[in-house]
Amino acid sequence: MGKININRVPLQPSIRQPITTKQVTSPKQSFLQHLHEATVKTELKVSKHANQRLAERNIHISDAEWQLVSEKVAEARSKGVNDSLVLMDQAALIVSAKNATVITAMDRTEAKNQLFTNIDGTIVLN
Repeated sequence: MGKININRVPLQPSIRQPITTKQVTSPKQSFLQHLHEATVKTELKVSKHANQRLAERNIHISDAEWQLVSEKVAEARSKGVNDSLVLMDQAALIVSAKNATVITAMDRTEAKNQLFTNIDGTIVLN
């Protein structure tokens, strides 16, 4: 009797997938990425209520001052602050650091007689 050749045929066609390499990040790189993401400048938003209070109370804050407030709020957020009182020369702002949003605003003379609750940080700017 002769030799019988048996060819094995796969039941399902083989699908070749391209070999991909995942970028492996070291713990140091991962930390630096997270640090960068946490410190990326987030533009401070002003709520409708706060915008109305700024207009009603004739409070004018320059772009440079807004930038400083934004930077300090980001710094406070990185330290775990959720809601902060920001004291400026001309105004007092309640800011949600967590949401990067100004919640309300008042002028400094009005702020002198106020009791501020539900804040866990204060930023004093001069």
